[in-house]
Amino acid sequence: MATNRSGYPLPKFHFEVDWGTNVKLGFTEVTGLTFETEVIEYREGSSNTYHKSKQPGLTKYSNLTFKRGTFQGDADFFKEWKKTFFFQEGKEKFRADMTIKLLNEEHQPIMIWKAIKAWPSKIQSADLKSDANEVAIETMEMVHEGLTLEAK
Repeated sequence: MATNRSGYPLPKFHFEVDWGTNVKLGFTEVTGLTFETEVIEYREGSSNTYHKSKQPGLTKYSNLTFKRGTFQGDADFFKEWKKTFFFQEGKEKFRADMTIKLLNEEHQPIMIWKAIKAWPSKIQSADLKSDANEVAIETMEMVHEGLTLEAK
């Protein structure tokens, strides 16, 4: 089997998220880029073997989780989420295709994941603790109806 690998494995710290709006939001972490095919186990009733056959079933996609730091005076994250995804003035709930791009040194995409019809199912603000000295991180969890992957 021929491969087209050259150089070193890709670093994962240089990426960009486009979530269908004009506002650019930076994230420190994106997780959930997972594809999984369910396994259907089946055994025919008249089979002489004592095991089940395994066949591919439906494809499942994990929810996407986006994390970013909380900044003073910055409510863009919440404003865009509220403006884009809630019912407003009789309009339907908006679902957007999201694009996550892993970038090279020249800021060109080399891996592109596209989440189809994504919408936020969970927003989590930073935990507040008086005895902690950690950075405040907010989290958004997105559900979607499919995930594609393109390698450049």
